[in-house]
Amino acid sequence: MAEKFIKFEEWEKAVPDFVTKDLLWESLYYRIALYLYDLVWDDCELLQKDFRARKNIEQIIHSSGSISANMEEAFGRGVGTPDYVRILKISLGEIRETRGWYWRCRKALPADLLEHRYTVVDHLRSLVVNVLNSHKGNLRKK
Repeated sequence: MAEKFIKFEEWEKAVPDFVTKDLLWESLYYRIALYLYDLVWDDCELLQKDFRARKNIEQIIHSSGSISANMEEAFGRGVGTPDYVRILKISLGEIRETRGWYWRCRKALPADLLEHRYTVVDHLRSLVVNVLNSHKGNLRKK
């Protein structure tokens, strides 16, 4: 049985203006981080059904929520500043942790859903790594 999940493009269209008017929304990595959190939120319904997976819910919700929260904090410190880079690296750590929690939850989730989540997480990780790499040279010059 294939699980239905909302595609990024559909999800993006449904996000209200009070969120999309924020300058940070222009960053694809931030939009995908918010999308991932919504996916995790929905996945918790499935995880709740298996008593063995219930303990993982708090962990995966926390790590996935921290991804975008750290992006917001980093952006507030000023793009390209040492604080921005430091906090964005924390966000990268939360991405890896979320990926790990998906692995630990794998037996309670359908295979196609898990594959989709890994695709989203890995794409997000790649975007954040690219952003961090783009700031390496700027920080050395200061």
